[in-house]
Amino acid sequence: MRKTFRCAWCFEVNEIFVDLSAGEDQVYVEDCQVCCRPNTIHISIDVDTRQVTVENEPEG
Repeated sequence: MRKTFRCAWCFEVNEIFVDLSAGEDQVYVEDCQVCCRPNTIHISIDVDTRQVTVENEPEG
């Protein structure tokens, strides 16, 4: 499933792929596709509705 997040550093929109089989709560670091600075990505998946919530914060 494709989702987006806004970079915590440069505020550009980035597209990511969410693996629904990787668990209900996922945390990983993704570099911004524009400024290359790291963002900590928090993904929550409601298994009943398959609703995906993506939040992020600057890494470091």
